Amino acid sequence: MQLQINDIGYHVEMCGEGFPLLLLHGFTGDSSTWTPFCSAWGKHSNLIIPDIIGHGKTESPIDVNHYNIESAAKDLLKLLDGLEIEQTDLLGYSMGGRLALTFAILYPERVRKLILESVSPGLRTEEERMHRRMKDRELANFINDQGIKSFVDYWEGIPLFSTMKDLPESIQVSIRSQRLSNNAMGLANSLLGMGTGSQPSWWGKLSLLNGEVLLLTGEKDEKFCKIAEKMLEDMKKAAGIVINDSGHAIHVEQREKFGTIVSDFLLKN
Repeated sequence: MQLQINDIGYHVEMCGEGFPLLLLHGFTGDSSTWTPFCSAWGKHSNLIIPDIIGHGKTESPIDVNHYNIESAAKDLLKLLDGLEIEQTDLLGYSMGGRLALTFAILYPERVRKLILESVSPGLRTEEERMHRRMKDRELANFINDQGIKSFVDYWEGIPLFSTMKDLPESIQVSIRSQRLSNNAMGLANSLLGMGTGSQPSWWGKLSLLNGEVLLLTGEKDEKFCKIAEKMLEDMKKAAGIVINDSGHAIHVEQREKFGTIVSDFLLKN
């Protein structure tokens, strides 16, 4: 379905029955990231699956201010309000995980349980953030100048996704097709407004999260495993699980195991 939120047309998929579960995909993804889990998670949860601003069938406005991660979190708040949902479980992957963490910090009363897959709370220093913003701007310019296909060719080759080359060819083709369906301006503006260098550093706010939190990382994704270890030191009710034989995109590389872990966490009293 399509919903108007702050004058932006958001595409939202829904399935299943039970306590709400808001699912947020990663950069270059869309709601189809999570639809394979509808049959399993839909048995215990009402899945709410938006295309994040600039992605999929959600609109890609010109004004980069709409892509600010706190603005995007406010859009999610209005989405829940429009659906008359007072509280939800929340799962986010990579960029969607940073958005999920932002939402949980800004609106803690609206989140029951939080699951973060391959997530960073941001960069600690302004120097680090400034350097990352420069890199993201270069990449945004590349998308706008060279187009989606050239960018996806580049994106598929970065070390972060090297383990996905071991997936069956049919899955790789499907992921590539979905990435190519995105809007160039939407992806470019997402980097500028919602990139790791543009978002606030949430390191100093992690201790404020009072609900249960689960951090999931893939054993081959050493950078994010180390980040998760540091996050756990600052969080009150958090647990971490490292999934064997997986890199950054656990939900793709170890789908069945990932699905079971998420269900077990959500159903635990």
